[in-house]
Amino acid sequence: MAQAEGGFLSRWKLRTDGGVIAPDERLPMGQTIIAGLQHVVAMFGATALAPILMGFDPNVSIFFSGVSTLIFFFVTGGKVPSYLGSSFAFIAVVIAASSYAGSGPNPNIPVALGGIIAAGAVYALIGLIVMKIGHGWVETLMPPVVTGAIVAVIGLNLAPIAVKGVSGSGFDAFIGLLTVVAVGLVAVRLPGMLGRLPILLGGLVAYVVYAICANGLGWGKPIDFSGVASADWVGLPNFVAPVFEVGAMALIAPVAIILVAENLGHVKAIGVMTGRNLDPYLGRAFLGDGIATMLSGAGGGTGMTTYAENMGVMAVTRVFSTLLFIVAALFAILLGFSPKFGALIQTIPGPVLGGLALVVFGLISATAGRIWVENNVDFSNARNLITVGVALTIGAGDLALNFGGFTLGGIGTATFGAIILYQILRERT
Repeated sequence: MAQAEGGFLSRWKLRTDGGVIAPDERLPMGQTIIAGLQHVVAMFGATALAPILMGFDPNVSIFFSGVSTLIFFFVTGGKVPSYLGSSFAFIAVVIAASSYAGSGPNPNIPVALGGIIAAGAVYALIGLIVMKIGHGWVETLMPPVVTGAIVAVIGLNLAPIAVKGVSGSGFDAFIGLLTVVAVGLVAVRLPGMLGRLPILLGGLVAYVVYAICANGLGWGKPIDFSGVASADWVGLPNFVAPVFEVGAMALIAPVAIILVAENLGHVKAIGVMTGRNLDPYLGRAFLGDGIATMLSGAGGGTGMTTYAENMGVMAVTRVFSTLLFIVAALFAILLGFSPKFGALIQTIPGPVLGGLALVVFGLISATAGRIWVENNVDFSNARNLITVGVALTIGAGDLALNFGGFTLGGIGTATFGAIILYQILRERT
């Protein structure tokens, strides 16, 4: 295929000589399919875990991750290599808005979906504004010190959920901590691509150990495989229609600010990896992610975001071809049409999920440190120190603010608090 310059959609020039594969280049078709499947595997652990923690159907979310990736591809004109998957930024607010008990199916999913759609609409609107006037105002409003604080707040606010998941019994605690160790060993000890799949492989190890101890030795509640046996191999995902309630929408919509900060960082990181300036596509990236989130919410899926896991795969393989993400998206959509696959995901034991949550939520918080270090944030500056300190305390303590008929939860309060406080304390020139 000839390479097209300046066109809306990328066309890919075939490369067979090795080296870095640029976004507008491609591998031979067989290698492209295998590389695309790698991205499905990379996203799978987190994209399946997030909906389970919210009581959503993971099969539906995996289906919509594929659909969302295709939407993102077309809105960005195929210029930004990225996969979209379930966003962890929604977990705390969805749990609060739907009064989810923390295990099993969430009976109030429709209410949460209305809020997810509201967040996607705000996100898409921000994307349109950025496309019109540029992205400089976003960086002014959310510099690295604020972005890092918001990211840290997400992990800290979710910490009680993870701890609860491994606190049912001594056996649950053992499995949860074993899961943490397994994930860590995969990430640190395994080479190459395997080391990029810690959630998937570490969770699999813990799952097997749990099955041996519970189903074999009777130390815990056995895994029930009856649902897997009775599920069809092929069938439609269990789509759910949204319900729009003002309170839930007001609680969940502010997550759009977090998604903007997240996507901004991802696009800039991909730009560094590819050696290309992708800033002109930031507005399109926000718009594509916003539309994808709205569509996902309209059918029973989670809010969507660009995925760091897939960025890691690109960094390892040095293959940035956007064609891979069409392949990966189609694989994910196919998985979404397998009820048996979804039933298998639902058998993951609670303590294993709790252990995975300990790692994932901890990594979210730790990512804030990386943002601050890489951007040389000066904590000897009182403005930075106060902004971060207040935001972390608000988020960890889950300070909610009531305004008439709706409540702004801890993450939303901390997010807007960090943005506003930083601007109040900002040095004027």
